Amino acid sequence: MYRLMQPSDRAEILALWQREHGEDEMFLTNAIERFAGEQNVYVAEENDHIEAVAMAVPVSLQGRPGCCLYGLTGQGSLILAGLVDHLCTQQKLKGAGFVVVVPSGNEQAALLQDKGFQWAFPLRCLPREVDRNLWSQAEFDTVTAKKLCELRARFWPDTVQLPPEQMAVVLGDLYSRGATLVSNDNGYGIYFRKEDTLYFVEMMATGDRAAEILMEAAREKEVIVEKAVITVGAAQNLFLGEGTRQDYGMIRFEGEAFDVSESYMRLMLD
Repeated sequence: MYRLMQPSDRAEILALWQREHGEDEMFLTNAIERFAGEQNVYVAEENDHIEAVAMAVPVSLQGRPGCCLYGLTGQGSLILAGLVDHLCTQQKLKGAGFVVVVPSGNEQAALLQDKGFQWAFPLRCLPREVDRNLWSQAEFDTVTAKKLCELRARFWPDTVQLPPEQMAVVLGDLYSRGATLVSNDNGYGIYFRKEDTLYFVEMMATGDRAAEILMEAAREKEVIVEKAVITVGAAQNLFLGEGTRQDYGMIRFEGEAFDVSESYMRLMLD
């Protein structure tokens, strides 16, 4: 049986989640209560036991409402496939025109393709040398979740967009893992520093030079940095053509299909 979770399911969901992912109770509580909301958490029950769980996080794309399938967890392809169908059907009844997902691996991607999902939102990952420039100016860690949503809409409107409440969960997770947000009037970037390298998990800017200034400002802040590894949407015009292209997300249309060839998605929770 597929249904919405009940408060009494929490202990079983936690045990299942920890068995599959190893995350702690606080992470799961955040995911259920703040990222998806209990009204968007679906479970598969068999013989009075929770066998699978999945969450539907509200998102929008090109002005259309949709959801992101998140945290699909459990064993047994038939059970998981049935849960995916149930979630998509219920979300369609709530007005979702599409469902997006970042598959956890090849096996899950194959299951999702069988359920009507198709690859979309490819990324490009590229290395760059970062020059020293004392005049490159930017601000750090001053962007709120609401402001980050506004920046995404400004610099790449064709983005799978989380509401500010859900973006706050993403930002909280990023900051807890040591991320830094650098921004100015011409763009922004979110990065982690590891030894002498800046790893940008998201960057949007008005052009290559604007992106370089953000990296140079980050270098001056971090002092020992010499290079960066940047991940951008394959369709973004930054460093066009450079880098290694990789699959990232998938989409299933619950109504009339629309063009997503220029669309960008990055949850930054992977």
